[in-house]
Amino acid sequence: MAIAAWPLCAQDLSERIGICTSVNHASLLKKAGCSYVEVGIYGFFVPEQPDSVFAANRQKAATSVLPVPSGNMFFPGHFRLTGPDVDLEKTVSYVEVVMQRAQQTGTRILVLGSGGSRRIPDGFERSTAVEQFTALCRRIALLGEKYRVTVVIEPLRNEETNFINTVREGMEIVRAVHHPNLQVLADFYHMACVGEDAQAIVEAGASLHHCHIAEKNGRAAPGVHGDDFTPYFKALKQINYRGLLSIECNWTQLDEQAASAVATLKRQIRRVYEEGACNSNNP
Repeated sequence: MAIAAWPLCAQDLSERIGICTSVNHASLLKKAGCSYVEVGIYGFFVPEQPDSVFAANRQKAATSVLPVPSGNMFFPGHFRLTGPDVDLEKTVSYVEVVMQRAQQTGTRILVLGSGGSRRIPDGFERSTAVEQFTALCRRIALLGEKYRVTVVIEPLRNEETNFINTVREGMEIVRAVHHPNLQVLADFYHMACVGEDAQAIVEAGASLHHCHIAEKNGRAAPGVHGDDFTPYFKALKQINYRGLLSIECNWTQLDEQAASAVATLKRQIRRVYEEGACNSNNP
């Protein structure tokens, strides 16, 4: 893959926009103005299947018109990350397979959401769950260093999990682990749902490594209801954010909505960044 195609090389955030979907849609996404595809980890890397099964997806990535620098949906529901049924060694083995395969496809960012897997069971001691998850993240970070992959903790709205619902709570784990291969994600949809303001992005600073975006109403594609994302973009600008921005939403029709969603984001991003440039030129 030519280095020019790698989205992290783009200086302009508006050129670092992708969509969470199948790599099979890469051509459609490129036509819509995207710079990359964010794949589903479990379905794309098939970590519970042999290498021979993964080979087909590895080939798809190798021939894709867009790179696959990031993946989400890390753990299926049958994995427990907190509670009495945690099997740390089994989980770590699963993670290592994912990272081995991610290295082969140039996938450098893995999103750790998996709200069901990390949900703290009723009656289970919360402090113990925090210790369990932190211990797992320490192991994940070390594997990330080995395979040159960064894992980002994704805070999720209350309806999806009862553990790590805000960027600030995600940062508590990041600070406890204190390793460069474990960082945090800001999902503007989840932030809006839980009422977390854009200042949390500023507070996360350099530990903010990845972003997801969708409108609050129905988790719609950007542009459907006219949500204004500029407060988030201003915060990203303030911390000199160099990561990616993935649209993760409920599509009515991907092929009809993708271009409009990307164009909506590019307009809002450029308005924020150009406003700063104009102000600096006109003291």
